[in-house]
Amino acid sequence: MPTIRQLDPHVADLIAAGEVVERPASVVKELMENAIDAGAGAVTVEIAHGGMALIRVTDDGCGIAPDQCQTAFLRHATSKISSEYDLEAIGTLGFRGEALAAIAAVSRVELLTNQGQGLGTALSLEGGQLVEQEEAGCPKGTTMLVRDLFFNTPARLKFMKKDSAEGAAVFAVVQRLALSHPELSVKFIRDGKQELLTPGDGQLKSAIYAVLGRDLALGFLPVKGSGEHMEISGFVSLPTCCRGSRSYQHFFVNGRYIKSRVMMAALEEAYRNQKMVGKFPGCVLHLTVRPNTVDVNVHPTKTEVKFQNEQQVFSTVYHGVLAALNGDQSRPQAVVKSVLPRQDTVTPNQTSLHDMLTSTVAQPKTTTTPPPAAVVSKPQTTPSPFRRVTPLDTPTVQEKKAAPAASSFISRPVVQRTVVEEKSVQASVAVESKQIPPTVVEEKPKAAAPVATAPAPVGVKKPTPAPQVEKPVEAEIPIPVVEPEPEPTPVEEPQEPWVVRGELFHTYIMVEQGDKVVLIDKHAAHERVNFDRLKAQDYRPMVQELLIPITITPGPQERQVLLDGQEVLEGFGFQLEEFGAGSIAVRAVPDYLETGDVEPTLLELAKKLRLTGWADPSAARDEVMHTMACKAAIKGGQRNDPQELERVAQKVMAGEVKYCPHGRPVAIELTRGELEKQFKRA
Repeated sequence: MPTIRQLDPHVADLIAAGEVVERPASVVKELMENAIDAGAGAVTVEIAHGGMALIRVTDDGCGIAPDQCQTAFLRHATSKISSEYDLEAIGTLGFRGEALAAIAAVSRVELLTNQGQGLGTALSLEGGQLVEQEEAGCPKGTTMLVRDLFFNTPARLKFMKKDSAEGAAVFAVVQRLALSHPELSVKFIRDGKQELLTPGDGQLKSAIYAVLGRDLALGFLPVKGSGEHMEISGFVSLPTCCRGSRSYQHFFVNGRYIKSRVMMAALEEAYRNQKMVGKFPGCVLHLTVRPNTVDVNVHPTKTEVKFQNEQQVFSTVYHGVLAALNGDQSRPQAVVKSVLPRQDTVTPNQTSLHDMLTSTVAQPKTTTTPPPAAVVSKPQTTPSPFRRVTPLDTPTVQEKKAAPAASSFISRPVVQRTVVEEKSVQASVAVESKQIPPTVVEEKPKAAAPVATAPAPVGVKKPTPAPQVEKPVEAEIPIPVVEPEPEPTPVEEPQEPWVVRGELFHTYIMVEQGDKVVLIDKHAAHERVNFDRLKAQDYRPMVQELLIPITITPGPQERQVLLDGQEVLEGFGFQLEEFGAGSIAVRAVPDYLETGDVEPTLLELAKKLRLTGWADPSAARDEVMHTMACKAAIKGGQRNDPQELERVAQKVMAGEVKYCPHGRPVAIELTRGELEKQFKRA
């Protein structure tokens, strides 16, 4: 029988280190958590070679007393708990009492600490053994240097990944801790290069901006909610900004980063029927609960916790996120890419050549007679489609001013044009711009009347009044004043008057509202209207019985799926029965579904439900509603009555419809300012 003996303390320390220190990221996590518990306001993390060669964590916290420096590296030594009752309400991050001992056992450690009173303390350890301790001059706070990680455990060293992979894991830990404590200024340096710096101003959005980047920060919505003895706050992404993985989901409980299936399920349930399939929302959510209602000591790395009331946590997160999504009234902005700079007609690389061209052209400027002839002939050479944009009744003076804008506009979309052609167009623009002032200054008053009348149709934003009726337009202005919010901000779009101006490609409804144009995908918007109507609990569709039943012949599996779900399908207006020979007879259909769409709708339903099944009634019902809403919606490319388009636009402009059931946006905005930039008016 093998002999039972007690392990050597050094071997026991190595085993314990294997549980605590998995990789350099584990070391950084423990040291940063200690810095936060020490009341630090700023933490600097520096690594070299992925953290395997060097890890330096510097903070400005309270420091360690000289007579306690050696004690801090003993196992089960901590200042955060003193009795068993402290375990019932953990309010700190690092409380295990094994972190420093485990780190020192597998590396070479140097400690510099000062409590702000006189000299500090310098301590060196190698493999857990004290090398020296002495007084040293250092600022208030603590600096921990960890060198040659796993130098004495080659079995563990060979399982480490490349420096880039280990460095990325360290960076992820630093980012999470920066998001968990926005009041902490975090600096991260990798191989001498600074990669992160958070302001530490206490604003979570500032930390998100610094950690996750500008694009994600601008696509987040604020969340604020509360439940029974708990609060939820933070930010969640817009349905249109969902990502292809859950890597952008960050959950925190009492300032501690965790992985929670409950919170993740609540988050994604709030996005149900608002995001695209295969996309996942991003978030930075902080849940604040009573310390005695959560157990953080159920996982060695403390990344999982156990809640006393998981149902209450689910409800708090779900309703908080759902309220934020329902309260958002913004629409995606149309992205108009600009090829040329906004205030110049040449790129920076062309400025020298442009100066040469303008200097040579400036010489014939001494004669005043040739310029008008050159200017008059220039608009005649421009393509006719762009010339129709300018009013035909304007005098030649306005044509002279419009010509440069037209020529510069033509040069924008033609990206493949040669440089010589582009320079020639720009040179002609320069010629016209230099020759206009001598003659235009005197003729401008004559063109004042036509210029005043030309923009008038563009400025009309009201639905139907004739141009001569100016007073009713002013009478409608007080209407927004009745609203409780007097601020004329662009967010209050539903409160402004709007009018349907037409339809593009028989697919997009064009709505003018104030200083912007809203383009509405009529199919996506109508699909959402149908889905909301079907989802209403008190909705009962009108059933249309067929004089001649429609017979369909699905596959064996699809046929069984439809027969198993007859009860659910009857709630949507379908009446099915077996017809023999593998067929199904459809006796009745909902009134909003055309006869030609009955068979494709049922076959598509059977195909979807064959994969998901009826095990989850709620999910199965949603699948049915998705398909029914899509088939009953008006189609893109289809001609529709103006009244029908008006009803769809009314739902969108009132804010009732924002996303289709599949998560796609139903409307985008194009501002007047963006249009004026394209036409070089601004």
